[in-house]
Amino acid sequence: MSTQGESVALRPLELLAALDRERVYYVVIGAFAALVHGSGLSTNAIDITPSLREMNMEPLRRALAELGAERADGRPLVVERETLQAETVTRLRTQAGPLTLVPLPAGTRGGYDDLRRQATREPLGGGLRPPIASLPDVVRSLAALGREEDLPRLLRLRRLMELERTLQRRREPEREWERDQGLDLGL
Repeated sequence: MSTQGESVALRPLELLAALDRERVYYVVIGAFAALVHGSGLSTNAIDITPSLREMNMEPLRRALAELGAERADGRPLVVERETLQAETVTRLRTQAGPLTLVPLPAGTRGGYDDLRRQATREPLGGGLRPPIASLPDVVRSLAALGREEDLPRLLRLRRLMELERTLQRRREPEREWERDQGLDLGL
């Protein structure tokens, strides 16, 4: 089924499940990652940073084939390490909605390897727990783009980060007491 020229509504669970079924190494970044963190932002696409290791290329090819992925610009889709590295962004149309491959997001040092360190697996439903970039990494990347139109989103995300820090500081004394009492459940 060709997705060329069609506008397909985003079905994030279907899209991310295909990546997981094929055991693709990736981290969800961008607006969808911010949404998972509670930002309230909306998006019509999923952005991911795939690992560019050679062992990840075949699983990525299989997942993209399963999704019927085609480049949004109509050029042939070549899933090779060198090809992906050569492009800042590769926008795809899939049967599950738009997918963007961003091998080296702005503000990162090493793309996937940098982002996976702080990424967490977040439950999205149906047993799906994709790796989601940390909120500080999402903010760092958005800020590094330096786009004026991103300032309202950036401000919103920084407020959310500060709220998370405040809540974490408030929980710390409770966690210390639980540890002291032998009640630490590791949550």
